[in-house]
Amino acid sequence: MNIEKIRMPARLEAGDAIGVVAPAGSFNREIFYRGTRVLEEMGFEVFLPAGLFETRGYLAGSDYHRADCVNRMFADKSIKAVICARGGYGAIRILHLLDYVTIKHNPKIFIGFSDITALLHALLERCGLITFHGPVITSLADVTEEARQALSQAISSAGKLEITIPNGIAVKPGSGSGIFCGGNLTTLSHLVGTPFSPSFANKILFLEDRGEAPYRIDRMLVHMKIAGCFKGLAGIVLGAFEECGPIEAILKIVEDIFEDIPVPILAGLEAGHCKNNTTIPMGVEATLDTDAHTLFFQQTATI
Repeated sequence: MNIEKIRMPARLEAGDAIGVVAPAGSFNREIFYRGTRVLEEMGFEVFLPAGLFETRGYLAGSDYHRADCVNRMFADKSIKAVICARGGYGAIRILHLLDYVTIKHNPKIFIGFSDITALLHALLERCGLITFHGPVITSLADVTEEARQALSQAISSAGKLEITIPNGIAVKPGSGSGIFCGGNLTTLSHLVGTPFSPSFANKILFLEDRGEAPYRIDRMLVHMKIAGCFKGLAGIVLGAFEECGPIEAILKIVEDIFEDIPVPILAGLEAGHCKNNTTIPMGVEATLDTDAHTLFFQQTATI
C-alpha cells in the first residue's frame, strides 16, 4: 500500500444514505432491523438493496451475489457510506470478485468488523481506501451508547481521533507511530499466504478475537510470526478477547511471542467483540503511547 495514494472518504451529514451489504454470513432479521433503527435514530437514511436477505446455507447468498451487492453499493452515487449486516464467515470468499477499480474511484466510508476484517484490508491495500473497524448492523442494537457515539463521531466529525485507554495494560512499554491497521486475528491469520495478505511493516497492528482457546491464539500468532508478518511493526494494540479464556493467559502468550521483537504493546482497547465496540479508522497514521495509555490519530479519517 502506497500511503501517498490514500483515499479519504467523505464524512457523513444528516440525511445521507448508508447502504447495507451482507458480504459474509446470513443473519436474523429481527436483530437486523433493531440495528437499522439505530442508524435512523442517528439521522441517516438506510438503504437495503435487492437481494440483501438471500441465503445459501450459512452464507448470505452466493459468492457472486454477495460481491455484486458490494460493487453496486460503491458504484451507486446516491449511497454515501456502506455498512455490513453481519460478520460470521464468508468475506474471504469474495475478495477476488470485488471491482477494485470502481471502488477506488468511488471512495466511501466502509464499516464492519470480525470476518469483515478481510474486506477492510482488501479495500485499504488494493484501493488505498481508509476503512472503519466498527459495529455491523446486527451488533448495533446491543452496543453501548458510548459505542454509538464513537461511531457517529468517526463517520461525521472533522476532528482527529484520540483514544484513551484508562484500564490499559502495557504488555511491552514504549511508543511508536505508524499506519493503524488490523482487526480479527483469526481472519488475518487466514489471509497469510494469499495475494490478500497485508503488510504490517511500519504499522500499528490492532488485534481482537472471540471464542478462541488460548492455545489457538498462540498457534495463530506463531504462524504469523514464522511467516514474517511481524517484521518492522511499529506497535501492537490488543482489543477484546471475549470467551478466549483468562485475559492474563492471552497477555502472557503475546508477551512470550513478541519477547524478541522490540515493539510497544498496549492491551485493553474496547474494540471488537464487545458491547463497547469503538469505531476506529484503518489506514490513518497514529501514535501509540503505552505510558499515557493513548492512541492518537495524526490526521482526520474523512474529508
